[in-house]
Amino acid sequence: MIDRFEFSPWDFWAAADADSIQQQKDLQTALVTRGSDHALGDECFVSALASVETERFRLGDRSYVAAGAYLTGSLEVGADCSINPYAVVRGRVAMGDGVRVGAHTSILGFNHTMDDPELPVFRQPLVSRGITLGDDVWVGSHVVVLDGVSVGDHAVLAAGAIVTKDVPEGAIVAGNPAKFLRWRKPPTGAAVGSEPTGLTERLDRFAQRARDQVGDILDRSWSPERELFLDHPGAAGTVRAQGDAIELADLLLGHAPPQLPAADQIARLRGWQDPTTGGVAPLASNGTAVGPVDPADADVAYHVLSVGYALDLLGSSFEHPLRVVTDSSAAELATFLDELPWRDRAWHAGHWVDALGTAVYWSKRRGDSLPAGYTDGLIGWLVAHADSDSGMWGRPTSTEGLLQMVNGMYRTTRGTFAQFGLPLPYPERVIDTVLRHSRDLRYFEPDSQDACNVLDVAHPLWLTRGSGYRTAEVTDLAERLLGHALDRWTDGAGFAFSAAPPDARNLATTRPGLQGTEMWLATMWYLADICGVSAALGYRPRGVHRPEAAPNS
Repeated sequence: MIDRFEFSPWDFWAAADADSIQQQKDLQTALVTRGSDHALGDECFVSALASVETERFRLGDRSYVAAGAYLTGSLEVGADCSINPYAVVRGRVAMGDGVRVGAHTSILGFNHTMDDPELPVFRQPLVSRGITLGDDVWVGSHVVVLDGVSVGDHAVLAAGAIVTKDVPEGAIVAGNPAKFLRWRKPPTGAAVGSEPTGLTERLDRFAQRARDQVGDILDRSWSPERELFLDHPGAAGTVRAQGDAIELADLLLGHAPPQLPAADQIARLRGWQDPTTGGVAPLASNGTAVGPVDPADADVAYHVLSVGYALDLLGSSFEHPLRVVTDSSAAELATFLDELPWRDRAWHAGHWVDALGTAVYWSKRRGDSLPAGYTDGLIGWLVAHADSDSGMWGRPTSTEGLLQMVNGMYRTTRGTFAQFGLPLPYPERVIDTVLRHSRDLRYFEPDSQDACNVLDVAHPLWLTRGSGYRTAEVTDLAERLLGHALDRWTDGAGFAFSAAPPDARNLATTRPGLQGTEMWLATMWYLADICGVSAALGYRPRGVHRPEAAPNS
């Protein structure tokens, strides 16, 4: 006869006999010693009739797993939770405190890919974005929660619901696919009968918040003693920080930063340019550009963008020719492109292409003479070397997957195809590659995202949006990434470059600063525009990250 506690364990520790309690303790000891990342809290219960095949298994105090439950993958459960009979919890799943999972429910934190129509689904790779259930969530019986869903605190998933999208805090959802019914606990400021705030309303509120606070953000980063902007308080003065401040002020205020008259900023930026090479070196501690300019310095290459666009926003331009392009030749360019590390460092290669393409643009704006065939040689080389399978340049690497290719795609095309308004060689293949890359949790789990990796996905998807290819998947990804970004703003300080998991909150990249704020605001515009709601932001990038082809290009 099966012990009733296997199916109804809620009063086990109060009502079970000594032998049953010892058997449960022995079972838990065996579970904990099975893996290095297994831990069970006080007064937990795991049925001997449950199948626990997890790589990671953590159960909070007074939580239980009933008979027939099937658990695999990585499962972290808070205190006072229940996984009732015949529930299935697989993949990467995290539950807060007080979560109740009804019988015969499936919480599936993984999925098969279907990218290759010629390959049977069961042979295609698995991906896992993970599922998160907040505190005090009630999941009814026969519910299905699909990979990538986040459920807010105090929410209710009604019996039989098929949950395919995030559920707001305090909402009750039901149906297939699950839709909002009413509030169980309305969020602060929401009327009892109101619907959850839509994406457009969230963007509008966020943008107003950013506009109200950008003055504080600029003040926070301004060093009066050095008359320089710092990325964040205590950081070293950089050329990029001056450009980021000018771009932020233009984006949200519509004018130059008030900390220094625009004429003085123009004079300083132009004064940093080396008249011999046309490059801008990194800053010394006293705020002057360090010379001579090293043409192989990656910062010098980026300064073609940051200084050039900052001057452009201020109504000015470089004072001297950019000799990296004016004193070269088409043949020298081809040799340089051939020798870039496309195979395993496509981002680095794209960084230089971006600088060259932008230098071409500034040179044309200045009226400087370019070598015969230089621009055509740059674009022609890229078209000829684009991979017809990925739509990009370079190859996946064993350590970083598709990261170098996708990030290199953004840098390569920003200063060339995008800047000059030219179509990409293989737009549908670009979409395939970007969507495949977006499933790599090392870069796109909410706590592992950074502005570079998300921008480098958003921009190529925006460039290819007119193809009509896999539009629903692209929009779904954009909405998800946009939702994550909206939650990361720090009042009075803006965005950090990187998300901040608990063990990394004191790193320089996880402190709010000018670079993170400028990049995330631009990235959010691209994501919102993919979703058709960018007008709600009330701004449009005009500098490094402007979406339009450059005027007179």
